Amino acid sequence: MHFTSFNFTGQGAAPRLIVTGAVHGNETCGTQAIHRVLAQLHDGALRISAGSLTLVPVANPLAYAKGERAGERNLNRNLFPSAAPQDFEDRVANWLCPLLAQHDVLLDLHSFTAPGTPFALLGPRDNTGPLQPFAHAAQERALARRLGVRRFVEGWLQTYSRGVRRRGDREAALRHGVGTTEYMRSVGGYALTLECGQHQDAAAPQLAYQAIINALAFLGLIDRPAPPALEREDAEALIMVEVYDKVAAADAFCRPWASFDAVDRGQLIGHRADGTPLCAEFDGRILFPDSAAGAGEEWFYLARPNADFG
Repeated sequence: MHFTSFNFTGQGAAPRLIVTGAVHGNETCGTQAIHRVLAQLHDGALRISAGSLTLVPVANPLAYAKGERAGERNLNRNLFPSAAPQDFEDRVANWLCPLLAQHDVLLDLHSFTAPGTPFALLGPRDNTGPLQPFAHAAQERALARRLGVRRFVEGWLQTYSRGVRRRGDREAALRHGVGTTEYMRSVGGYALTLECGQHQDAAAPQLAYQAIINALAFLGLIDRPAPPALEREDAEALIMVEVYDKVAAADAFCRPWASFDAVDRGQLIGHRADGTPLCAEFDGRILFPDSAAGAGEEWFYLARPNADFG
């Protein structure tokens, strides 16, 4: 299999944007949207007047060909170049990471399993810490508020890293959990993951397409008015606080949970294999519940409202 990208460069000054689809092979709304944009660029209905646009319809061709989330492993958990690639995703990384590093901004298009409301995953606030130093939070959040969604989640890598450290691997905590957006920030850019809806939702490709157009207009790559920003009071903002692992394969939820289901402090979420109840530690929402997780793997996250969303 080969890797494919398409580049369009304008004559004026503007950021270098890269848009990726099918990082997970069964998440195809981004691929559909990117092909639609490509067709408009080729027939002249859309023109890049400034900056640079790179389109990657299928970031993981093996996973895409299989119609599954991963080819040989999850590309979006340990994305670094490798001098000795061990699997297909390592070879993807050796192509994709240098390509990301050539750009200023990444829009990574995804979808999710259960029905739900689209949302964007944000990076950290500006900081100089060891986990994810960053200096473009204002630009990233300004773009996020123009993508066409009103739900925003932050705190992913910090929360995931705490879970890895709890499993006893401090070195892996600084690497595992790094995907496209985290890698993009590590090389000086900024990035957003846009979860466009359920995998088969007919509206997801349209949302992904409009997000690309909005990003192009806002960043000044096309000659169209910039879309208005979502007002802060209209945004639903959450911050991830804690990840809970399955200790044993027999750990089980007390009911079928969906992402963003509300939970009250003390509410029963599930039981450990020995019967110990597992209850919510605070009022918030459950995120990414995975009843199929194995022992020692991430099972679900808890998030609380983020009053400091900017």
